[in-house]
Amino acid sequence: MKAKPFIKWAGGKSQLLKQLRVKYPKELELGFIKNYYEPFLGGGAVFFDIINSYPVENFYLSDINEELILVYQVIQNEVETLIELLQAYQQKYSGLDNDKRKAYFFQIREEYNHSRFHIHDKNLSPDWILRAAQMIFLNKTCFNGLFRLNKNGGFNVPSGNYKNPTILDKSNLINVSKLLQRVDLKVADFSQLEKVITTADSFVYFDPPYRPLSKTSAFTSYSKTSFDDQAQIRLAKTFNILNAKGIKLMLSNSDPKNVDKTDNFFETQYAGFRIQTVSANRMINSVSTKRGKITELLMTNYP
Repeated sequence: MKAKPFIKWAGGKSQLLKQLRVKYPKELELGFIKNYYEPFLGGGAVFFDIINSYPVENFYLSDINEELILVYQVIQNEVETLIELLQAYQQKYSGLDNDKRKAYFFQIREEYNHSRFHIHDKNLSPDWILRAAQMIFLNKTCFNGLFRLNKNGGFNVPSGNYKNPTILDKSNLINVSKLLQRVDLKVADFSQLEKVITTADSFVYFDPPYRPLSKTSAFTSYSKTSFDDQAQIRLAKTFNILNAKGIKLMLSNSDPKNVDKTDNFFETQYAGFRIQTVSANRMINSVSTKRGKITELLMTNYP
Protein backbone atom coordinates (compact mmCIF):
# COMPACT_ATOMS: atom_id res chain seq x y z
CA MET A 1 0.00 0.00 0.00
CA LYS A 2 2.11 2.88 -1.27
CA ALA A 3 1.63 6.22 0.43
CA LYS A 4 3.64 9.41 0.79
CA PRO A 5 3.60 12.49 3.04
CA PHE A 6 0.32 14.39 2.68
CA ILE A 7 1.63 17.71 4.02
CA LYS A 8 4.69 19.84 3.41
CA TRP A 9 6.91 20.20 6.47
CA ALA A 10 9.99 22.24 7.25
CA GLY A 11 12.97 19.88 7.25
CA GLY A 12 10.99 17.05 5.62
CA LYS A 13 13.11 14.08 4.60
CA SER A 14 11.63 13.13 1.22
CA GLN A 15 14.64 14.55 -0.63
CA LEU A 16 17.05 12.59 1.61
CA LEU A 17 15.44 9.15 1.51
CA LYS A 18 17.96 7.67 -0.94
CA GLN A 19 20.78 8.70 1.38
CA LEU A 20 18.98 7.62 4.55
CA ARG A 21 18.01 4.16 3.29
CA VAL A 22 21.62 3.03 3.10
CA LYS A 23 22.06 4.23 6.69
CA TYR A 24 19.18 2.20 8.16
CA PRO A 25 20.28 -0.68 10.41
CA LYS A 26 20.80 -3.95 8.53
CA GLU A 27 18.42 -5.65 10.96
CA LEU A 28 15.58 -3.69 9.37
CA GLU A 29 15.94 -5.35 5.97
CA LEU A 30 16.65 -8.74 7.55
CA GLY A 31 13.32 -8.60 9.38
CA PHE A 32 14.74 -8.48 12.91
CA ILE A 33 13.22 -5.06 13.65
CA LYS A 34 9.65 -5.56 14.87
CA ASN A 35 8.87 -2.11 16.27
CA TYR A 36 9.39 1.33 14.73
CA TYR A 37 9.20 4.57 16.71
CA GLU A 38 9.28 8.15 15.40
CA PRO A 39 8.81 10.79 18.12
CA PHE A 40 9.18 13.87 15.86
CA LEU A 41 6.67 12.83 13.22
CA GLY A 42 6.36 15.93 11.04
CA GLY A 43 5.56 14.97 7.45
CA GLY A 44 6.51 11.35 8.16
CA ALA A 45 8.67 10.70 5.06
CA VAL A 46 10.86 8.13 6.82
CA PHE A 47 7.84 6.44 8.39
CA PHE A 48 6.15 6.08 4.99
CA ASP A 49 9.37 4.74 3.48
CA ILE A 50 9.71 2.09 6.18
CA ILE A 51 6.07 0.97 6.31
CA ASN A 52 6.04 0.73 2.50
CA SER A 53 9.31 -1.21 2.25
CA TYR A 54 10.19 -3.27 5.33
CA PRO A 55 8.57 -6.10 7.35
CA VAL A 56 8.03 -4.14 10.57
CA GLU A 57 5.07 -5.30 12.66
CA ASN A 58 4.32 -2.35 14.97
CA PHE A 59 4.51 1.41 14.42
CA TYR A 60 4.45 4.05 17.15
CA LEU A 61 4.31 7.67 15.98
CA SER A 62 4.23 10.73 18.19
CA ASP A 63 4.87 14.46 18.25
CA ILE A 64 4.54 17.22 20.80
CA ASN A 65 2.54 19.18 18.21
CA GLU A 66 -1.13 18.55 19.02
CA GLU A 67 -2.31 20.05 15.73
CA LEU A 68 -0.19 17.64 13.71
CA ILE A 69 -1.31 14.51 15.55
CA LEU A 70 -4.95 15.66 15.27
CA VAL A 71 -4.63 15.64 11.46
CA TYR A 72 -3.09 12.16 11.44
CA GLN A 73 -5.85 10.85 13.73
CA VAL A 74 -8.56 12.32 11.50
CA ILE A 75 -7.02 10.67 8.42
CA GLN A 76 -6.78 7.43 10.38
CA ASN A 77 -10.44 7.45 11.41
CA GLU A 78 -12.49 9.84 9.23
CA VAL A 79 -10.74 10.12 5.89
CA GLU A 80 -13.88 10.13 3.72
CA THR A 81 -15.41 13.14 5.49
CA LEU A 82 -12.05 14.90 5.38
CA ILE A 83 -11.84 14.32 1.63
CA GLU A 84 -15.28 15.92 1.16
CA LEU A 85 -14.18 19.05 3.00
CA LEU A 86 -10.89 19.29 1.11
CA GLN A 87 -12.69 18.85 -2.20
CA ALA A 88 -14.86 21.85 -1.35
CA TYR A 89 -11.75 23.89 -0.50
CA GLN A 90 -10.09 22.82 -3.75
CA GLN A 91 -13.06 23.85 -5.86
CA LYS A 92 -13.54 27.16 -4.06
CA TYR A 93 -9.85 28.15 -4.19
CA SER A 94 -9.37 27.14 -7.83
CA GLY A 95 -12.23 29.38 -8.94
CA LEU A 96 -10.80 32.57 -7.42
CA ASP A 97 -8.37 35.13 -8.79
CA ASN A 98 -5.16 35.95 -6.90
CA ASP A 99 -6.59 38.72 -4.74
CA LYS A 100 -9.63 36.70 -3.75
CA ARG A 101 -7.43 33.67 -3.06
CA LYS A 102 -5.44 35.69 -0.53
CA ALA A 103 -8.62 36.92 1.12
CA TYR A 104 -9.96 33.36 1.27
CA PHE A 105 -6.67 32.13 2.76
CA PHE A 106 -6.79 34.69 5.56
CA GLN A 107 -10.45 33.86 6.21
CA ILE A 108 -9.61 30.19 6.73
CA ARG A 109 -6.55 31.10 8.80
CA GLU A 110 -8.68 33.29 11.08
CA GLU A 111 -11.25 30.49 11.51
CA TYR A 112 -8.46 28.00 12.21
CA ASN A 113 -6.87 30.21 14.87
CA HIS A 114 -10.19 31.01 16.51
CA SER A 115 -11.20 27.36 16.91
CA ARG A 116 -7.99 26.42 18.73
CA PHE A 117 -9.41 27.65 22.03
CA HIS A 118 -12.01 24.88 22.24
CA ILE A 119 -10.90 22.05 19.96
CA HIS A 120 -8.63 19.84 22.05
CA ASP A 121 -10.89 17.41 23.85
CA LYS A 122 -9.85 13.76 23.93
CA ASN A 123 -12.52 12.38 21.61
CA LEU A 124 -12.54 12.76 17.84
CA SER A 125 -15.46 14.96 16.75
CA PRO A 126 -16.73 16.74 13.61
CA ASP A 127 -14.84 19.83 14.83
CA TRP A 128 -11.61 17.83 14.60
CA ILE A 129 -12.33 16.93 10.97
CA LEU A 130 -12.97 20.55 9.99
CA ARG A 131 -9.80 21.67 11.78
CA ALA A 132 -7.75 18.99 10.02
CA ALA A 133 -9.12 20.12 6.65
CA GLN A 134 -8.27 23.72 7.49
CA MET A 135 -4.72 22.81 8.47
CA ILE A 136 -4.13 20.86 5.25
CA PHE A 137 -5.61 23.74 3.21
CA LEU A 138 -3.37 26.27 4.94
CA ASN A 139 -0.34 24.01 4.55
CA LYS A 140 -0.90 23.66 0.80
CA THR A 141 -1.55 27.37 0.19
CA CYS A 142 0.70 29.18 2.69
CA PHE A 143 4.20 30.51 2.08
CA ASN A 144 6.67 27.64 1.53
CA GLY A 145 4.48 25.11 3.34
CA LEU A 146 5.63 26.34 6.75
CA PHE A 147 3.91 25.44 9.99
CA ARG A 148 4.78 28.22 12.42
CA LEU A 149 3.04 29.41 15.56
CA ASN A 150 3.31 32.73 17.35
CA LYS A 151 3.77 33.04 21.12
CA ASN A 152 0.01 32.74 21.63
CA GLY A 153 -0.19 29.49 19.67
CA GLY A 154 -1.74 31.06 16.56
CA PHE A 155 -0.79 30.03 13.03
CA ASN A 156 0.85 33.11 11.50
CA VAL A 157 2.31 32.11 8.12
CA PRO A 158 1.25 34.38 5.23
CA SER A 159 -0.37 33.15 2.04
CA GLY A 160 1.70 31.72 -0.78
CA ASN A 161 1.46 32.39 -4.50
CA TYR A 162 0.54 29.17 -6.30
CA LYS A 163 -1.11 28.74 -9.69
CA ASN A 164 -2.67 25.33 -9.09
CA PRO A 165 -1.90 23.86 -5.65
CA THR A 166 -3.01 20.29 -4.94
CA ILE A 167 -5.14 20.83 -1.87
CA LEU A 168 -6.74 17.38 -2.23
CA ASP A 169 -4.80 14.26 -3.20
CA LYS A 170 -7.63 11.79 -2.72
CA SER A 171 -5.87 8.54 -3.63
CA ASN A 172 -2.90 9.30 -1.39
CA LEU A 173 -5.10 10.21 1.58
CA ILE A 174 -6.97 6.92 1.21
CA ASN A 175 -3.68 5.01 1.10
CA VAL A 176 -2.36 6.92 4.10
CA SER A 177 -5.53 6.12 6.04
CA LYS A 178 -5.18 2.40 5.32
CA LEU A 179 -1.58 2.34 6.49
CA LEU A 180 -2.41 4.31 9.63
CA GLN A 181 -4.69 1.48 10.75
CA ARG A 182 -1.46 -0.24 11.79
CA VAL A 183 -0.19 2.74 13.77
CA ASP A 184 -0.39 3.92 17.38
CA LEU A 185 -0.57 7.75 17.34
CA LYS A 186 0.03 9.93 20.38
CA VAL A 187 0.79 13.48 21.46
CA ALA A 188 3.93 13.01 23.52
CA ASP A 189 7.35 14.38 24.31
CA PHE A 190 10.25 12.34 22.94
CA SER A 191 11.42 11.48 26.49
CA GLN A 192 8.38 9.21 26.89
CA LEU A 193 10.28 6.63 24.81
CA GLU A 194 12.52 5.98 27.78
CA LYS A 195 9.54 4.35 29.50
CA VAL A 196 7.67 2.68 26.64
CA ILE A 197 10.43 0.92 24.66
CA THR A 198 11.29 -2.32 26.42
CA THR A 199 12.54 -4.65 23.66
CA ALA A 200 15.77 -4.46 21.66
CA ASP A 201 14.03 -5.41 18.39
CA SER A 202 13.12 -1.74 17.96
CA PHE A 203 14.34 1.09 15.71
CA VAL A 204 13.91 4.78 16.55
CA TYR A 205 14.35 7.63 14.10
CA PHE A 206 14.68 11.09 15.65
CA ASP A 207 14.11 14.13 13.43
CA PRO A 208 13.86 17.03 15.91
CA PRO A 209 13.61 20.71 15.06
CA TYR A 210 17.12 21.43 13.84
CA ARG A 211 19.59 23.46 15.83
CA PRO A 212 19.63 26.75 13.87
CA LEU A 213 22.70 27.62 11.84
CA SER A 214 22.06 31.31 12.45
CA LYS A 215 19.65 33.54 14.34
CA THR A 216 17.63 34.16 11.17
CA SER A 217 17.23 30.45 10.42
CA ALA A 218 15.67 29.48 13.74
CA PHE A 219 12.51 27.72 12.52
CA THR A 220 11.86 25.92 15.82
CA SER A 221 8.31 27.06 16.63
CA TYR A 222 6.36 24.11 15.25
CA SER A 223 4.57 23.72 18.57
CA LYS A 224 3.77 25.93 21.54
CA THR A 225 7.24 25.25 22.95
CA SER A 226 10.56 26.08 21.29
CA PHE A 227 13.42 23.61 20.87
CA ASP A 228 16.58 25.28 22.16
CA ASP A 229 20.03 23.94 23.05
CA GLN A 230 18.79 22.66 26.41
CA ALA A 231 16.18 20.59 24.58
CA GLN A 232 18.90 19.29 22.24
CA ILE A 233 20.98 18.24 25.26
CA ARG A 234 17.95 16.55 26.82
CA LEU A 235 17.41 14.67 23.55
CA ALA A 236 21.02 13.48 23.55
CA LYS A 237 20.48 12.09 27.06
CA THR A 238 17.43 10.15 25.84
CA PHE A 239 19.55 8.85 22.94
CA ASN A 240 22.11 7.55 25.46
CA ILE A 241 19.46 5.96 27.67
CA LEU A 242 17.90 4.07 24.75
CA ASN A 243 21.33 3.08 23.47
CA ALA A 244 22.01 1.38 26.81
CA LYS A 245 18.93 -0.79 26.17
CA GLY A 246 20.36 -2.06 22.88
CA ILE A 247 17.82 -0.22 20.70
CA LYS A 248 18.84 0.82 17.16
CA LEU A 249 18.88 4.62 16.88
CA MET A 250 19.20 7.17 14.08
CA LEU A 251 19.05 10.94 14.54
CA SER A 252 19.17 13.84 12.06
CA ASN A 253 20.20 17.39 12.79
CA SER A 254 21.85 20.44 11.28
CA ASP A 255 25.60 20.60 10.71
CA PRO A 256 26.97 23.68 12.51
CA LYS A 257 30.18 23.42 10.51
CA ASN A 258 28.34 24.81 7.49
CA VAL A 259 28.90 28.21 9.10
CA ASP A 260 31.37 27.60 11.96
CA LYS A 261 34.10 24.97 11.61
CA THR A 262 34.87 25.22 15.34
CA ASP A 263 31.33 24.39 16.52
CA ASN A 264 31.56 20.93 18.13
CA PHE A 265 28.15 20.96 19.84
CA PHE A 266 27.00 17.63 18.39
CA GLU A 267 30.42 15.97 18.62
CA THR A 268 30.24 16.71 22.34
CA GLN A 269 26.65 15.55 22.84
CA TYR A 270 27.04 12.37 20.76
CA ALA A 271 30.58 11.41 21.69
CA GLY A 272 31.12 7.70 21.11
CA PHE A 273 28.44 7.42 18.42
CA ARG A 274 28.85 7.39 14.66
CA ILE A 275 28.41 10.85 13.13
CA GLN A 276 28.09 11.11 9.35
CA THR A 277 27.01 13.83 6.93
CA VAL A 278 24.39 13.81 4.18
CA SER A 279 23.90 16.41 1.46
CA ALA A 280 20.68 18.43 1.43
CA ASN A 281 19.03 21.41 -0.23
CA ARG A 282 18.16 24.24 2.10
CA MET A 283 14.53 24.59 1.07
CA ILE A 284 13.33 27.32 3.42
CA ASN A 285 15.05 30.69 3.37
CA SER A 286 13.58 34.11 2.74
CA VAL A 287 16.56 34.97 0.49
CA SER A 288 16.45 32.83 -2.66
CA THR A 289 20.20 33.17 -3.30
CA LYS A 290 20.89 31.42 0.02
CA ARG A 291 18.96 28.28 -0.95
CA GLY A 292 21.59 25.75 -1.92
CA LYS A 293 23.50 22.62 -0.97
CA ILE A 294 24.47 22.15 2.65
CA THR A 295 25.42 19.17 4.79
CA GLU A 296 23.32 17.73 7.60
CA LEU A 297 24.38 15.38 10.38
CA LEU A 298 23.25 11.82 10.93
CA MET A 299 23.97 10.13 14.25
CA THR A 300 23.63 6.36 14.66
CA ASN A 301 24.55 3.84 17.35
CA TYR A 302 25.24 0.92 15.00
CA PRO A 303 27.88 0.14 12.35
